[in-house]
Formats: sequence, structure tokens, C-alpha cells
Amino acid sequence: MMTWDFFFRLLVAGVLGALVGIDREYRAKEAGFRTHFLVALGSALFMIVSKYGFEDILGKEGVGLDPSRIASQVVTGIGFLGAGTIIIQKLFVRGLTTAAGIWTTAAVGLAVGAGQYWLGISATLLTLLGLEGLGYMFRNFSQRNVNLTFTVSGVEALQLVMDEIKNKRHLIVSFSTEIVECGEKKNLRVALVVRTRKLEDEVLLIQFIQTLPGVVIDKVE
Repeated sequence: MMTWDFFFRLLVAGVLGALVGIDREYRAKEAGFRTHFLVALGSALFMIVSKYGFEDILGKEGVGLDPSRIASQVVTGIGFLGAGTIIIQKLFVRGLTTAAGIWTTAAVGLAVGAGQYWLGISATLLTLLGLEGLGYMFRNFSQRNVNLTFTVSGVEALQLVMDEIKNKRHLIVSFSTEIVECGEKKNLRVALVVRTRKLEDEVLLIQFIQTLPGVVIDKVE
């Protein structure tokens, strides 16, 4: 029978999952607070059913059940959901952190569903620390990838951009061009992926490109 204790476990698991999801939602990731809420809630429900859902037949002659059998499948099954958030774009793999967050959220749900509230709460706090705290602490050491698409009217402006990247010692990871016809005039559209050391370098590079005559930035990612 459903008890208030089980309901409280589902509620706590959902709230903890939503807390992790809010961070992902704030950063406009593929899986937000609703996805993380459902993952934690579903994992807790699986754990409750796995642990308590078959008590009516336990103890009967010839009946032996492993209470971890359903919960163990969550660990494997949640990988398919996490894989759906991983995107390969311009030679880069995106979404790994979100996928790991979903995987950890499922573990939090399992812990709370098993009645280990403080373990789930502690794991949630550590997850948020890893997502936000460590990123803030090591922001000056981590590298950033910026995906730039811009249109130039001549190769001279493109050469200035390349020289600026070289002088600032940024790394060009991907580079491609195509000719775009605009009436009788032909422009050059450039797709460029540059690795910078910090956010300030990325901003300065974009500002430099914007100041060049005959250059129009189409997209920045």
C-alpha cells in the first residue's frame, strides 16, 4: 500500500533532481529542470517498487527475489537517455556534462527511494558544486571553443582575422569557407572554430572582428 513515507521519498527525489536541472536550464542545455525532475522521480519510484513492491509474495515457498534487480537496470537504462543529450557538432562533442548530470540525478533518485535521504542530499550538493563551483574556480585554466560564422567581402579582411588569431596565440580547430553570391557581387562566408583560454579572449576576438570593414558576423556559438 502507498504510504506517506513513499510519497515523501518521491517528493524529495523530485526536488533534488529539479535543483540539478535548474542549473542545466539556466545554461540552456538540452535537458532542463523538468527532465531532471522526472529522472529523479522515476528512479526513486523504481527503487521503491524494487524494494517494497513484492512483499505480498515474499516468504512463500519457492519464492526468492533480489530486491535490487529493478534498481540495477536503472543504471544501464538511464545511459540511453543521457546519450540523447550528446551532440557531435563541428568536431566537438557537446552535452557530456548534461548526460553525466542525468546519470547522477538517477543515482540521487535511487538513494532517496531507498530511504537514504542525507546521501541523496549530499550527492545533490556535491553535483551542484561540481557544475558551478568548480567551473568558477578553474575558469582561468579551462579552454573555451567559440564557433564563428561570418561573411567577408574580401580576402584582406579574412587575413586580418587570421593574423589576430595568430598574434593572440589562439588555436584554430576547424576552418571552412564557401562563396556566397549577392547579386553580381561574390562574398566569402567563413565557418571558424577557435579555441581560446578564457571568456575575455573570446569577447575581444569577436569585438575585433566586428570592427573590421566589410565583415558581418552571422552566428556565434
